[in-house]
Amino acid sequence: MAEMDVSVAKVRTSADNRQMVNAIIASVLGWALDLFDLFILLYVAPVVGALFFPSSNTALSLAAVYGSFAVTLLMRPLGSAVFGHYADVHGRKRAMLVAIFGVGISTAAFGLLPTIAQVGVIAPIIFLILRLVQGVFVGGVVASTHTIGTESVPANWRGAMSGLVGGGGAGIGALLASFVFLITSSIFPGEAFAEWGWRVMFFSGLLSSLLGWFIFKNLEESPYFKELKRQQKTRKAEASKAPVKEIFSGEYRRILLLNILITFGGGAGYYLTSGYLPSFLKIINAVPNQTSSLILMGASVSSFFSAVLIGSLSDKIGRKKTFLLVGAGAILLLPLCYLGLAATKDITQITLYALAIAFIGNAGYAPVLIFLNERFPTAVRASGTGLSWNIGFALGGMMPTFVSLVSAGAAQIPTSLAIFSVAVFAIYLIGAIVIPETKGDFK
Repeated sequence: MAEMDVSVAKVRTSADNRQMVNAIIASVLGWALDLFDLFILLYVAPVVGALFFPSSNTALSLAAVYGSFAVTLLMRPLGSAVFGHYADVHGRKRAMLVAIFGVGISTAAFGLLPTIAQVGVIAPIIFLILRLVQGVFVGGVVASTHTIGTESVPANWRGAMSGLVGGGGAGIGALLASFVFLITSSIFPGEAFAEWGWRVMFFSGLLSSLLGWFIFKNLEESPYFKELKRQQKTRKAEASKAPVKEIFSGEYRRILLLNILITFGGGAGYYLTSGYLPSFLKIINAVPNQTSSLILMGASVSSFFSAVLIGSLSDKIGRKKTFLLVGAGAILLLPLCYLGLAATKDITQITLYALAIAFIGNAGYAPVLIFLNERFPTAVRASGTGLSWNIGFALGGMMPTFVSLVSAGAAQIPTSLAIFSVAVFAIYLIGAIVIPETKGDFK
């Protein structure tokens, strides 16, 4: 592998800075646009719950919507298997183009769906089927965006790049969704939002497909992938014919299982914080849509800075120590933030709690991307990273559903969130204890 590192250094030296910048932009915006499409559902969850999963109990209706969100997450491992194989064999760029276009189209299709009042029980069934399709494409985006960026930057930038893609991309995606939510809420105020506003929110998914196409069409492959292909042509390295099969083999299976402890904790922490925040502000704090959108935009900025800061910290002190610090901090602080947020009606205090919750939630998975990259060699990196990330986040994404289900009503949601956050970050800490330090181990 030393030969690979030296060769890659030569390739990177000969490549101009524009190529590296393009790779950074593509990774960050690719993941941001992908999450923008997913965030749309979170921002309209209470409305969609009433239209597709009506119930006299608000918590149960909300649980059904988050259940549909979990369905998408469950399909992501399949998407990462399909697109991860393609990315490892044929290149990150091609996989990224197809996946991001598929996510945008499937998101826009939700805006065309009939509601349960119009066609009865067939409405939620079609809704769930479309979520399955969307999930496959989302998994594909991860396999490419979560590798090409870190493979294209110098070693001392990889932790920052991890935070920039994973958390920064999420922050930008949430910020875009908040901005669209603000505009849509202004155009369709009150009851008009429940009639047409939510559909327009989903139609905005077409923007992600168009932007993604323009961003990725001129993107070059990463230096590591180029060097791997060069070595395969000169028979200095063997091509993996079945990267996904290799990941589930004896050599990588234990690595995959240990990775999931971290990705589950980071994913669950994220969805219990930034993912649940839009519904929390509406149901618990009764914040108006336009005010809520401004608070959520601020939370997105907080997420961005948190991810880049904590990712950079992992470059200084290592991935393992960073996981331990973040896990311990989250266990102590998140319950206080949830209960404090529920107890106040003051907009300033609500905003501060929201910023803190978003900061902590995004810190949890800021170094995860580079940690996963360092666990797998280039030949199977897209598949290994994609499967580790998507399986963990699929399991973690179920937590908001369980929070809503175990809550007898809206008043119990803050306590449930506090308890679940402690539990998932305890698992995260266990993962941080048993994993090895990977900083600098990039092959």
